[in-house]
Amino acid sequence: MEALDRMPFKAYKPIFEKLEKIVDISALSKEDRMRYDRSIRNYRDTLATLSFAEQKGLNRGLEKGLSKGRKEGLTKGRKEEKIEIARNMKAKGSSIDFIAEVTGLSEKEVEKL
Repeated sequence: MEALDRMPFKAYKPIFEKLEKIVDISALSKEDRMRYDRSIRNYRDTLATLSFAEQKGLNRGLEKGLSKGRKEGLTKGRKEEKIEIARNMKAKGSSIDFIAEVTGLSEKEVEKL
């Protein structure tokens, strides 16, 4: 009760609503109490199932995104490496058709370097 004295009046309502629910539950018959407990368990099981499914979906999406990003990054890195090799070969005087053949780049791409 001392805690209630220190609380603002607005805060009383949620406390008394909770107390009212507790009293209502304790006044239930044994059969109604069992039904109530079963419904609470079902509700909590549903929340846990939804939470698990959401987490599983997030993990699957993240895994898919990382896999796709990794693949794109490797492709881009390989392309940049080919371009760098082509630049070096061109600087050393290799022919454009030879550079294109070795790096797998098109002759137009090699000419632009």
